[in-house]
Formats: sequence, C-alpha cells, structure tokens
Amino acid sequence: MDMMFEAYLTQEAGHLDPDDIPHTKDPVWVLGKKYRAIDDLEIIRKDIRSKFWFTYRRGFVQIGDTGLTSDKGWGCMLRCGQMVLAQALACLHLGRDWCWDPETRNTAYLQILHMFEDRRTAAYSIHQIALMGASEGKEVGQWFGPNTVTQVLKKLAIYDEWSSVVIHVALDNTVIVDEIKQLCKSASAHHEPSLVPSGKESSNHPVDRSWKPLVLVVPLRLGLSEINPVYVQGLKTCFTFRQSLGVIGGKPNHALYFIGCVGDEVIYLDPHTTQPAGFVEEKEQEHEKAFDGSYHCQYASRMHILHMDPSVAAY
Repeated sequence: MDMMFEAYLTQEAGHLDPDDIPHTKDPVWVLGKKYRAIDDLEIIRKDIRSKFWFTYRRGFVQIGDTGLTSDKGWGCMLRCGQMVLAQALACLHLGRDWCWDPETRNTAYLQILHMFEDRRTAAYSIHQIALMGASEGKEVGQWFGPNTVTQVLKKLAIYDEWSSVVIHVALDNTVIVDEIKQLCKSASAHHEPSLVPSGKESSNHPVDRSWKPLVLVVPLRLGLSEINPVYVQGLKTCFTFRQSLGVIGGKPNHALYFIGCVGDEVIYLDPHTTQPAGFVEEKEQEHEKAFDGSYHCQYASRMHILHMDPSVAAY
C-alpha cells in the first residue's frame, strides 16, 4: 500500500508549483470546453482530474498462459485506448460536465471503472485487449499502434450491452455518412441505451432509443517522420469540438492520450507510470478509495504539438 500513490507522490513532491497549465492569455481547450488559464486554473485541473487515467500496472493475474503479470514496457497504447474509450462511456453515462472527487461513489462511474480493471472478466481490461489483439496479428506483449488498438476496442464494444456503442473507423480519411447511419440504427429491442445520463431526460428532449451511440475514429498520418506544420491548426481544432474524445498517439513506441491544447502545445495524460494492480469494488474500504484515486492524474503534461508522432487516431 505504501506504493499505491507512487505516481501521486511523484507529482506532488516534484511539482510544488506545477507547470501543467501555462500562465497565458491563450484559451485552454480540454475536449471541447474552453477555459481561461488565468481565471480557471483550478477548474481546468478538476476537469482533467476527472478523466480516467490508466497506467502500467503490475501484479495482476497473468494474461492467458503468457506468464505476463505487468504491462510495463509494452502496454502504453493499450492504456491510451482504454482512456479514450472510458471518456466516451463517461460522456454517455455521466455527461461531459460530470466531475470526479475522491468521495464519489456514483454507481455509473464505478460500473465504468470496473469495465477497465485488470481482471480477466472485465469488458475492456488489459487482458481482453491483449488477447483480442491476436486477431489483429499482435502477440501478447507486443506494442500496438493507434489503429490496432482501435480495431480491438471496436470488436470488444460489440459485447458491451450496457453502453451499446458503435465504434466506426473512418479509413482512408473518408467518412461515409449513410454507412454510419446504418450502423447506428438499432432494430433490436435488447439494446436501448439512453443517450443522456440518468436523471437528465426531459419530456422536451425525448431520447431516441433506436439509435446507438457512435464513437467515430479517424486514423491520420500527418507527415512522414514528423508532423507537417500544415496540419497543426486542423489538429488543434479537433480539441475544440464539443464531441471530441481526444487523440491517441505520442512518440514512436511511447503512446500518449492527448486531451487538449493551449497555444502551440498539446495537453496529455501519460500512462508511463507503473502502479500496483487492485480493485475498487464498491469503494467502501480505505484501500478501495486509494485505488480509485490512482485512476486519476493530479496534473496533466504538455508538449509542443510538432513533437508529436505523425501517426495518430482522432476520436
């Protein structure tokens, strides 16, 4: 338990004056929400802290018969895939404006978190993603690219009846609207997810239960070995869309989850911290609350947008 807050303590001790958000007049965008750094610093941090932060873990039940009980060194893109999909489920079941705090025991929140825990039976666990990766030609323990993890999540989402999301990958930079409409129309009486969080339905805004929620993914190559500056403004614009779930990419063999931008810098969550595996359960015990805290990053990081790897997937 002493190592539970390895990431937390590292950030706290090393950042007496955190440099996560610059003191600037430039607008700060976080997944479709616009902030002013000078006035909204703590609000920005609370928004970022509310995002799911999935990192390397150690000590979980081995994946298949591989003997692997940690994903350190190979699972960073899998963790980024988990983060972006968890954000989609949070928007669906909790709403974009929902915020996490250390005492929250929201049922929908806990259900989402349980789906990503490091156990074999969890719908989107590291176990499920790694084993499903074999269908994409990736052995367990092999590094994934953005497109590979997206294809795996697309397959796993089929079995998530609670959310019933459709993940559509727009290949060749082409979005075919009629094709997406066909995928999202549900004739099944067994799949009737609400498109708004529980308690927010209104008679003035009826919920269309015949339509499955869509996660649209656009894999992009924004240059050869580095990002072509011509794409910078378009990439930054992605973070201003209110429907944005972020971008996964990073550096070669070093995956990151990008959630916003400020000026010419991108804001991201970094999975490259190894924490002990464990379960939050119903978040009643102190150790369960501690594990819950380990799924939320105290301070985000940032880098110049041109330092990103040109291979990304925009959600």
